Amino acid sequence: MTVSSHKSGGRDQWTGPLEHEPDDPLAATWNALDEVLDPEMPISLVELGLVYGLELEDGVVRVALTFTATACPCMEFIREDIRDRLEVESWIERVEIEEVWSPPWTTERITPEGRAKLKRFGVTA
Repeated sequence: MTVSSHKSGGRDQWTGPLEHEPDDPLAATWNALDEVLDPEMPISLVELGLVYGLELEDGVVRVALTFTATACPCMEFIREDIRDRLEVESWIERVEIEEVWSPPWTTERITPEGRAKLKRFGVTA
């Protein structure tokens, strides 16, 4: 697997590419994306509620993504992590990321699983 220069936290937990194309490529893409962690917290972008949508068509993945703040210092790291994780999969040729700011992100978007993980680390949301 080729990685970007920054090697953000959580990459060591990625499962890597699947050996065979999955029966449900969209679900497998969601699962792969769920491995991408926020660089500042031990929680996935999906669990944090930053992924507003995911489409897969003809090998192109379109990720609708927001951030916790418009000046988030980790925006480029997050984009690179998404591309690096998804583009190693055989059914994915390209990843396009669309930044979404409406509706704005709030802690209400954090999944129950994400809240449980944050709580274990002493963070309440």
